[in-house]
Amino acid sequence: MFRTPDRLFRVLAIAEAITWTLLISALIARAAGAPGVVVTVGGGIHGFVFLAYAATAVLVALNQRWHLGVAILAVASAIVPYATIPMEIWLHRTGRLAGDWRLEQTDDPRDARWYDRLMRWFLRRPWVLAILLAVGIVALYVILLLVGPPGGK
Repeated sequence: MFRTPDRLFRVLAIAEAITWTLLISALIARAAGAPGVVVTVGGGIHGFVFLAYAATAVLVALNQRWHLGVAILAVASAIVPYATIPMEIWLHRTGRLAGDWRLEQTDDPRDARWYDRLMRWFLRRPWVLAILLAVGIVALYVILLLVGPPGGK
């Protein structure tokens, strides 16, 4: 399903935008008299997908060798409602999402860096990577829930 970085990034960019719609709809529903739990549910789903998008952006940035500024912009695009869609379009049009997963070392000296070797190891074992990312995202999500919602209660 996610044989290329652009497919994975596109799916998460769209999912992040969809959860913005869910959260905004929940806020409107609460303002119209719906119970506050709708925002809790919508916000929780959005928060989880936000973290998954951010993790995906970092993984794809490492694989595609984006400059730090591009990687930060990709992650930050999730803060603005629906901005992940134009970000994905821009990354695609500028060729920053082109290519396959870097599973093998090349002659490029950047492939000898420790984190590139580690990334290739995980990319060759996608189930291990998926489980590690899921555990990390869930752990961060739980920590953030314990800290409290954005803006406090």
